[in-house]
Amino acid sequence: MFRPVMTAGAAVALVAAASFAPSSAAADRVPPPDRVVIDVMAVNGSGCPAGTAAVALAPDNTAFTVTYSKYLAQVGVGAKPTDFRKNCQLGLNIHVPQGFTYAIAKADYRGFAHLESGAVGMERASYYFQGMSHTTTVSHRFAGPLSDNWQTTDVTDAAEVVYAPCGAQRLLNVNTELRVSAGSSDPSDSTSFMEMDSTDGSVSTLYHFTWKECP
Repeated sequence: MFRPVMTAGAAVALVAAASFAPSSAAADRVPPPDRVVIDVMAVNGSGCPAGTAAVALAPDNTAFTVTYSKYLAQVGVGAKPTDFRKNCQLGLNIHVPQGFTYAIAKADYRGFAHLESGAVGMERASYYFQGMSHTTTVSHRFAGPLSDNWQTTDVTDAAEVVYAPCGAQRLLNVNTELRVSAGSSDPSDSTSFMEMDSTDGSVSTLYHFTWKECP
């Protein structure tokens, strides 16, 4: 598994990773054959302290992953008052071959959750291009009791897919958030948490491209 620590301004190299797989939406749009490069321009948020987030590009240009190692929201014993919410904001400069543009057609998120009976967790994600008003935001709710891996998939309808403007370089802003509430559980003698973490070697988030040729 390729797990480089990428900092602002660092370029993402092409890597071979078996975990990458094209979505059905991406499969009907042939990706460019030439090299795509992702520069990580900004990493901000309580869920991704410096050095804990990494980005990798699929070798066939169909997708990219973001992995985290310190993305944990929790309430209860051992948790700080601010730990109930964690977030991460990434600014990605995606350089594509001339004559092509891209959009995000599908996004997969995964992690692990332990929620006591009565506790509630939430995962939220959005992404948008710099300078464009359209923002895709999707939330998923989890209810305790739960102690297992979790996974969500957000798919954008073909008619609502927003492509980066042809001939213009725009940052892709990717925002994620985890929240945990004690609800009716007792936080004085238990802990509930959700994490979007890759410590077990699995991929945390996978963003599927869809491509089109510019006029």
